[in-house]
Amino acid sequence: MFGVAVSVTSAELRPVPVTTAPARRLPQLFAGLVLYGTSMAMMTRSGLGLNPWDVLHEGIAGRTPLTFGAVTAVTAVGVLALWFPLRQRPGVGTVANVLVIAVTVDAVRWALADARSLTWQLTLLVGGILLNALATAAYVGARLGPGPRDGLMTGLADRTGRSVRLVRTGIELTVLAVGWLLGGTVGIGTVGYALAIGPLTQFFLPHLVWAPRSPD
Repeated sequence: MFGVAVSVTSAELRPVPVTTAPARRLPQLFAGLVLYGTSMAMMTRSGLGLNPWDVLHEGIAGRTPLTFGAVTAVTAVGVLALWFPLRQRPGVGTVANVLVIAVTVDAVRWALADARSLTWQLTLLVGGILLNALATAAYVGARLGPGPRDGLMTGLADRTGRSVRLVRTGIELTVLAVGWLLGGTVGIGTVGYALAIGPLTQFFLPHLVWAPRSPD
């Protein structure tokens, strides 16, 4: 959903026909999205810094009456609007990404208070990053359609001929700067997420990615 660098090409992220899928794909998709929203809530409650997109979400939420989850949904819809000129195609995972994460992050944030001690802050931060990587691997691995921000990243890479790494970096630096100017939390968690999320997701992905069976 949020521009994670994993070795899945834009072609691989396009939805695979559900009729050929084993029964575990949909449960894996929804489990991954619920865990993703949970990980986002954990990081916001740590108070030690957020990933670039969540810095933007927090900055907007702080200046509007919208909840954090509602802001993630609104920005996701805005990003989806950019798909049309990029000729990206959504899948069931794309729609679920918008709705499930928005509801989950608000529910977990409601149940989870802000951390008051450094130990609990670090626990929420490290746990949130680990869970975020596992969740990303789960929903991407289900291969039922990319998240809105993933599709923007791969779409721009396809259209411009630039590498996914370069496009991702440009998008996230822009989002981070705007979010910081709006008052979003930038800190050690932001740096930790940037350094750890790619390798961690890459570690989990081979265990969760779905591939169609080879014909007998």
